[in-house]
Amino acid sequence: MKRINEYRKLFDAEQATNLKELKTTYRNLVKEWHPDKFQITAEKEEAELRSTQIIDAYHFLVSISPETKAANLEEYTSTTFASGIDDFKHKGQLLEVSFLDGSTYEYFGVTKSVFSKLVNSDKQLRFAKRNIFTSYLYRKSKKG
Repeated sequence: MKRINEYRKLFDAEQATNLKELKTTYRNLVKEWHPDKFQITAEKEEAELRSTQIIDAYHFLVSISPETKAANLEEYTSTTFASGIDDFKHKGQLLEVSFLDGSTYEYFGVTKSVFSKLVNSDKQLRFAKRNIFTSYLYRKSKKG
């Protein structure tokens, strides 16, 4: 959740910001921080770092936007309800779930207690369907 808030702050974006506004802000930020605009080495290095951060933030915010989620809802539903869980990892409040079809999704804001319940559940897929897949902000992170 911290990363989401940092990226939204960088883009000055609300939760409901659409992709068109996000893209416009992204282009303006890239123009402002493009490394070729700077001649002094220290400024150029800072611009390269900032530029990389802007690109990462843009791709991340696009992946969690409501428009992207709506466009991929059929695939997400198919994966979460038809494919089994292959593996999962929890770090901080990020739960990464790998599915048998090769897809991997990240779920944000998953507390340690919810993760413990998932681990201790005798039917982990059923628990995840009821308590995680439909309740937390998610994004597709990998396709195997």
